Amino acid sequence: MMKMNIVTTIMRVVFGILFLVHGMDKFNTGLGNISGWFESINIPGFLAYIVGPVELIGGILLILGLFTRYVSAILLVILIGAVLTAKLSMGLLNGYELDLSFMLIALYLVFAETSRWSLDHLIFKKTY
Repeated sequence: MMKMNIVTTIMRVVFGILFLVHGMDKFNTGLGNISGWFESINIPGFLAYIVGPVELIGGILLILGLFTRYVSAILLVILIGAVLTAKLSMGLLNGYELDLSFMLIALYLVFAETSRWSLDHLIFKKTY
C-alpha cells in the first residue's frame, strides 16, 4: 500500500508539473495567439481562454494534491478533445502518442486512492 501511495504521489506531481508548464506556455505565447491557432484548426477560439487557465490552475492543484480526481477528469476531457480535434490526423507517432500516455495517467488519478501526501488527504482526512 505504501508503494502505491508513493507511485500515486509521483504520478500526480509530475503530471501536475507537465500541465503547469503547458498552461504557462499558453500564457507566455499569448492566449490571443493560441485562440488564433485554435481557430485555424477549426476549434472555437474562445476555448483557448478556458484551456490555458485550466491547465495552469489544474497543474498547481495536482502538485498540491487538491481536488485531484476532479482536476484529472477535466484534464482527461481536454486531452480527448485535443486528440480528436488537433492530433488524430497527424497519426500516432509525432501526433497523439504523448496524449495517450497523459490520458492514462489522468484516468489512473481519477480512480486511484488519495495519496497520504496530498491536501485532499490532509483536508478531507480520507482515502478513497
